Amino acid sequence: MGHRNLVSADDTLIKTQCHNAEVPEACIQCVKSDPQSQSADKVGIAAIVITCISNKAMTLESNMTVLASSVHDEDLKLVLQDCQKELSDAKTNLTTAMDRLKNKDYDQTNYLVNHALQKEFDCKKNVGDLQYTLPTTVLNDMTLYEELSEAVMRIIDRFL
Repeated sequence: MGHRNLVSADDTLIKTQCHNAEVPEACIQCVKSDPQSQSADKVGIAAIVITCISNKAMTLESNMTVLASSVHDEDLKLVLQDCQKELSDAKTNLTTAMDRLKNKDYDQTNYLVNHALQKEFDCKKNVGDLQYTLPTTVLNDMTLYEELSEAVMRIIDRFL
């Protein structure tokens, strides 16, 4: 009986941390996908969300590599290769953000998450400027990347 209450309390913390996000469901799903979420405090929840974003950046980076190798238009190929590099840089920003989070440097954490998000926005804009439509699965991953980035920045804002 007591254990169920503990899980419920942890679910409440997850929902509380994620509820200020524009898309709380994405945040909650990400956090609950990590087995450590049941014992995580609010900083731990933020760390889990950053891990989800980093994993999504890795997926997107890989997708850009595959797309770049399959298109024939040279301009588009260059833009997709640039996206791949930018998403690799975003992953580096997110790794550093995780270090800053662990050191309780929340301003710097948010700065780095925002910087990583900007790289994804730039990629999407540059691809769009060439009138190329990314595959739906890639667009969905980009949307989730954006939603989770926005969610974790709001979570961390409440630590300040």
